Amino acid sequence: MSTPQPKPSRREILKPVELLLFAAVAGIFTGLVVLMVTRDISFALIAFGIAFIVTLVFIAMFALAVKPDDLEKRDIHDQDSGH
Repeated sequence: MSTPQPKPSRREILKPVELLLFAAVAGIFTGLVVLMVTRDISFALIAFGIAFIVTLVFIAMFALAVKPDDLEKRDIHDQDSGH
């Protein structure tokens, strides 16, 4: 059968949540600035959505640009080889 996989740490589990919260904070900040300037709720919601999505895309691009260290390379190799 397959060998049991080690349980991910709390930090590994919460990392995606941290990234989503960072994007949400950036979106809320943008939405509030637009709301204070224009006083139009629909325009502020649109600005929030755009800022949220753009922040998520930039975070994903930065995450792809980071090179894995030796420990991550060994982990990837072990997962690919099935050991």
